[in-house]
Amino acid sequence: MVCLLISITVLHLVTLAMLYIATLEKSWWVWADMDISDLWYNCFHDNATKTWICAATDESDWLQSVQALMILSMVFSSISFLAFLGQLCIMSKGSLFYFTGLCQAFAGFTVFAACLIFTFHRKEILKGTRDLSKGHFGYCFILAWLCVPLLLISAVLYVHLRKKQ
Repeated sequence: MVCLLISITVLHLVTLAMLYIATLEKSWWVWADMDISDLWYNCFHDNATKTWICAATDESDWLQSVQALMILSMVFSSISFLAFLGQLCIMSKGSLFYFTGLCQAFAGFTVFAACLIFTFHRKEILKGTRDLSKGHFGYCFILAWLCVPLLLISAVLYVHLRKKQ
């Protein structure tokens, strides 16, 4: 039982870290010559000073929905982790972790929606920055997609997990 709890806790923490990185890091769309775009900034690398120069992204309704959904997923996953820790201490023997699983499932669905919106509406989100045919999805976008199954798997594990002595 201890190994199962440790495994679920590690899975949750890894997924939560991946969510934070995917939301806050600067690599949702990458162009070949060191230009990147994320949910918050458009950046390019200045070779003369060897620094990143960033400007705020142009706001669009699609971008704001992706931003809101990613933040909401971080909130749901954080609440889920805190609820799990609280339920470990106060829940009676034999009870299930339904609330924790539900929060994880909501986090998974919000990340899924954010990734779908960015996938299908990237032209509107990245309009005016550069030619999209010369770019590709960055590692933060891939991390966000990887979070979807991990969050849903952990949600199922929480729903089936019973508290034992």
